[in-house]
Amino acid sequence: MQVFNLVNMNSQVFKKRLLKIHQIPSFLFVIKWLLLCTLIGVLAGSASAFLLLSLEWATQWRESHLWIIALLPLGGLAIGLTYHYWGASVVKGNNQLLEEFHTPRKIIPFKMAPLVFFGTVATHFFGGSAGREGTAVQMGGAIADQFTKLLKIKLRDRKILLVMGVSAGFASVFGTPLAGTVFALEVFIIGRMRYEYLLPSLLAAVVANYTCPLWGVVHTPYTIPFVPAFNLIGLLWAILAGMFFGIAALLFSKATHFWGTLFKRMFSYSPLRPMIGGGILAGTVWLIGTTKYIGLGVPAIVASFDHKMLPYDFLAKIIFTSFTLGAGFKGGEVTPLFFIGATLGNTLAIFIPLPLGLLAGMGFVAVFSGATNTPIACTLMGIELFGAECGVFVAIACFTAYLFSGHTGIYSSQIIGSPKHFLFGRYKGRTLFQLKGNH
Repeated sequence: MQVFNLVNMNSQVFKKRLLKIHQIPSFLFVIKWLLLCTLIGVLAGSASAFLLLSLEWATQWRESHLWIIALLPLGGLAIGLTYHYWGASVVKGNNQLLEEFHTPRKIIPFKMAPLVFFGTVATHFFGGSAGREGTAVQMGGAIADQFTKLLKIKLRDRKILLVMGVSAGFASVFGTPLAGTVFALEVFIIGRMRYEYLLPSLLAAVVANYTCPLWGVVHTPYTIPFVPAFNLIGLLWAILAGMFFGIAALLFSKATHFWGTLFKRMFSYSPLRPMIGGGILAGTVWLIGTTKYIGLGVPAIVASFDHKMLPYDFLAKIIFTSFTLGAGFKGGEVTPLFFIGATLGNTLAIFIPLPLGLLAGMGFVAVFSGATNTPIACTLMGIELFGAECGVFVAIACFTAYLFSGHTGIYSSQIIGSPKHFLFGRYKGRTLFQLKGNH
């Protein structure tokens, strides 16, 4: 018996000594999350591929059969009824992922994925103005969280799963693994990042980004034709442009919340909101005689880099997208934010002496930065999409827009970990929703 106790004691001592070797637990950590990241990345990347292919089909069919826009109210009613009867537990979308990260209550229902997929494709098919990032992130988060129950994951590890789901969805839908990695770390808490989630987030993003093209998906290429040498004058102009981009992001966030609040106040029966909103949108498209401001708007985004756009294009897209989402249609905000930023940058070229393509690229990511409060991720996205040559210009625009968008954003459940200015120290620890009355 004494011999057994001695052996057992020596075994425990040996284990403690092994754990003191930093590389051993780190190695086990890598092996564990590499396996999970591979699985989640493949699933999320495949879901994003299916979404992108479906949206491409929906867009092409709509543009070839424009009469379908007249049925936008019926499409809105279908989406409203679907969420009213089957989607009440997942209607918060991206905000639900943020809330579960901060105050875990229950596993994200898997039905979030098919419901938001249906709602997004229907929105685009009938002619709503929305994006795709929110859908990919929600699908990725819902898929990842299912492993919490299947593998009996601990609470601390569940947060890593949610981060992986977000990064995988974001990276695969845009083809930007580095931006997806950091976006998932920045978006949960404004001004704070959890570095212990960094490697799992990156692995999931890389696998998902690799998986998506295997299904035949081709991401839209964007090119800035000319980037001038950086100097002090360029710095000042980039800061000025960033101010405009930040204000545009603030305007978009405010408009989306305004329409959402207005529709809820006017129509207590939720399925009526997208139906009435769809009727107004369809009528507006018919009156203005163009489909430029509905759907993703990718052709206009691409054109912004080398052709002069109408000076009010960015404002029209803000109105169309904020109204669409506020009325209860489904989809993301990011691609419309790309449209808003690129066309605003194009307009700023009228009086800011920087190349048109560079300003469009700066706006592309900077308005996104201000609206999501993720300046580092947006800077990396700019570098991944446009090349490293524009990196300094893009970073200045993104950081300035982040500051000038104030404590607002499209995700009202974001918690302020570090206020944007020391004068707002009392905002620390509060959500953007709690601050809505202070702006």
